[in-house]
Amino acid sequence: MNNRKKRELIGKLFLSLSVFTAFLGIFWLLFILSDLIIKGASAINWSLFSKNFVPPGLSGGGMKAAFIGQLIIVSIAVIIGIPFGLLGGTFIAEYGRNSKIAKLISIFADLMTSIPSIVVGTFVYAVMVKPMGHFSALAGAVALAVIMIPVMLKTTENMLKLVPWSLREAAFALGTPYYKVIFQIVYKNAMTGLLTGTILSVARIAGETAPLLFTSLNNSFLSFNINQPMASLTVTIYRYAMGPYDNWHQMAWAASFVITLFVLLTTITGRLIIKWRYKK
Repeated sequence: MNNRKKRELIGKLFLSLSVFTAFLGIFWLLFILSDLIIKGASAINWSLFSKNFVPPGLSGGGMKAAFIGQLIIVSIAVIIGIPFGLLGGTFIAEYGRNSKIAKLISIFADLMTSIPSIVVGTFVYAVMVKPMGHFSALAGAVALAVIMIPVMLKTTENMLKLVPWSLREAAFALGTPYYKVIFQIVYKNAMTGLLTGTILSVARIAGETAPLLFTSLNNSFLSFNINQPMASLTVTIYRYAMGPYDNWHQMAWAASFVITLFVLLTTITGRLIIKWRYKK
């Protein structure tokens, strides 16, 4: 009886600690979000999206170039990162199943997901920016893609491994080629997880600043040339937040709110699409 009471007491103690830490994390999350909403939402205006930068010290202006630049860089990163991550995860789960090279790639992908983004930025700077002799939006997109690939790869690997092998065997028995089995059966059954991995990988890079400081740098003007430095929203937020001007601080809060809202809406939209398309 004493041992039973002791176990019950220890269980209640750890349950209380778990509940306390959960509420502590939720409190700080709500605190940060509320501060961001209060200071960011109130600073949003049409000029933020429609006007370009103005010289330091002058009032007015906006972040049009930064918004467009961020969209271009992230779009290129998605075009590069998603296919590589999807194909890499497919190789590990399907063609390289239980092989040593597949296990090695999976281990390296696990390590890559925990590497600080600034390390990725310095790596791309060394292998791409320095040989080219200048910063570029393309280098920034490559750096973000390198961050995306391990997330998408591991998600793809785990989701494809959840598809029962018996489904593949049934297709093989009908004479279906392996690539058709993957596209028409395996991907279809794992589509919910693949879409989730895509959303997670995009959300992972949406707010990255450090890699872009070493690659795309920044630009005070609107530019569409991906082979030259390009303004990005995250670097502009960093620059404005560290600046001495009040209007810079207000725009930094507004841009931070927009990024947070974008990630939130992307996640919710993706979940709704998954629920609607694969509710059965």
